[in-house]
Amino acid sequence: MSEVLLQVQNLVKYFPIKRGIIFKREVGRVHAVDDVTFDIYRGETLGLVGESGCGKSTTGRTILQLYRPSSGRIVFDGDNLVDLQGEALRLKRRRMQMIFQDPYASLNPRMTVGEIISEPLIVHGIAKGQKAEAEVMRLLGLVGLNPAFINRFPHEFSGGQRQRIGIARALALNPSLVVCDEPISALDVSIQAQVVNLLGDLQTQLGLTYLFIAHDLSMVRYICTRVAVMYLGVIVELGNREDLYETPLHPYTQALISAVPIPDPVKEEQRQRILLSGDVPSPINPPTGCRFRTRCPLAADVCAEQRPEFREMKLGHWVACHKV
Repeated sequence: MSEVLLQVQNLVKYFPIKRGIIFKREVGRVHAVDDVTFDIYRGETLGLVGESGCGKSTTGRTILQLYRPSSGRIVFDGDNLVDLQGEALRLKRRRMQMIFQDPYASLNPRMTVGEIISEPLIVHGIAKGQKAEAEVMRLLGLVGLNPAFINRFPHEFSGGQRQRIGIARALALNPSLVVCDEPISALDVSIQAQVVNLLGDLQTQLGLTYLFIAHDLSMVRYICTRVAVMYLGVIVELGNREDLYETPLHPYTQALISAVPIPDPVKEEQRQRILLSGDVPSPINPPTGCRFRTRCPLAADVCAEQRPEFREMKLGHWVACHKV
């Protein structure tokens, strides 16, 4: 994993809050993503975890330019996506796709499965007619669905089958990077493992690179190579899977890991839970200094005065904390 496919440097995404009926003026900003930096290596799966509302999905959508960033650089395969517009950006989008969270809302109910999966092929001028139909049937078989389903509508499928259709659509253009935005959170527990195993098999067959956004830490440990922990718009820790789960350095990461159930009654009985006090602050007015200081048991004066530097504590293990 020596080749970097995607570089995210000082990424910032703010959403303006405006008031007024005629002359709308900006009265505040939602700090959804605030100075995020990480790399994704070709062929790996980087997990992005954190509480709901911390900015995980916004990060993924901003990387794909579904949201244009407020500032920062997103270098994909040598090109800064922030500088691209129009046709240049459209051509670049062939190589990066997204699997959305809700399989019920992400598929057009008025289109057949064949039309949904072939749409990227037609839009980008890759295939149409019988050639596109043959490619759709191949993709359906690739994700474990019967190619005879090509003329059915989304309402005729279960949630797991719909998510497989979404995966087939994402693979239609043979991308290098796939952003998986909580692809299993809306599925039954019995189906989640099937979808995750399918993603792993497809990665092996096609050489895919994943950004896997989730809040299920057990599933992230199973599928991901490295893990980034996000809190209130910033990444507080980033490291290899085993390092982060065995020796978490940031207090927030330690609290998250302590909440993961252990499938062993003896160890589960001995597990020490770390309970955080208070609620997550509003992203409209985040705390000064360290974002986590209002709930951190180790917080000191310096945490309110200075934002902690995101530094490498050991090879490949980064953390943003004054106390580590």
